[in-house]
Amino acid sequence: MNSKAFGIIPVLAVVGFLMFNAAYIVDETQQAVVTQFGKVVGSPKQTPGLYFKLPFVQNVTYFPKNLLQWDGDPGQIPTLDKTYLYVDTFARWKITDPVKFFQTVNNLVSARGRLDDIIDAAVRNFITSYSLIETVRNSNRKLDTFEVGLEDIVERQAGVTIATGRGKISRGILEQAHPKLVPFGIELVDVKIKRINYVEEVRESVYGRMIAERKQIAEKFRSQGKGEAQKILGEKERELKQITSEAYRQAQEIKGKAEAEATRLYAEAFGQDPEFYSFTQTLDTYSRALEGNTTLLLSTDSDFLRYLKGPGPAR
Repeated sequence: MNSKAFGIIPVLAVVGFLMFNAAYIVDETQQAVVTQFGKVVGSPKQTPGLYFKLPFVQNVTYFPKNLLQWDGDPGQIPTLDKTYLYVDTFARWKITDPVKFFQTVNNLVSARGRLDDIIDAAVRNFITSYSLIETVRNSNRKLDTFEVGLEDIVERQAGVTIATGRGKISRGILEQAHPKLVPFGIELVDVKIKRINYVEEVRESVYGRMIAERKQIAEKFRSQGKGEAQKILGEKERELKQITSEAYRQAQEIKGKAEAEATRLYAEAFGQDPEFYSFTQTLDTYSRALEGNTTLLLSTDSDFLRYLKGPGPAR
């Protein structure tokens, strides 16, 4: 019994090793092809599960089944109106026929090289076929700008008609590149322009023009502000003079009425005793004429000194 058991163990070990080498698993994110001496054997395995192959003779090559990303190398491309742009694109693709993929490009590195050649050529072809405004904008919708002072720029842009637009250019790139990738077992799902910018030389001139436009707008605002300030100051001076003039008129009117009323009262008061009125007025004249170091030479019979000659009625 022991000798038989010892004889079965090596056999079971060999069988287990062969089974382990023959079995392989394909998960949900994978697809696989079986090759024998470098050639594909059977159909590709695209459904997840446990599969078997000839041990040692056949090999399994796995490929991803989910979406894969492709990022293009940013480069300078001239538009139809000879404006050089810095264009950066990206794409999403997947392997739909692993057998063709294995037979043509064999691996992901080579596949990305094919994608570079085909998609970059399509991008360059479409960018050079359209003007800058077609590449940048998608439609003829009115620009949503709230920058004060740029109304003339918005009006100029409103007159530009977009016939194709950036969205259709991206779809055109996809339609041109997709058929060229089908022979490699690749489906190009989508292509988008990630970023468009001016090249460095053009960018500096554009920034300079933008700065000049902003300075012009700022100077316009400053001149308008100065004009408005002078207008406000002029209104203030006019209103101030008007108020002062009206106040002076009212003051003089009140003063005139007061003096008239005072004169009337004085007249009424002094009219009751003219001699007393004459006396008070003469004393008032004395106080004004004989103040300080005043020297006055008058004859003794002068009427001016009649109240200084003594009590009694004036002669």
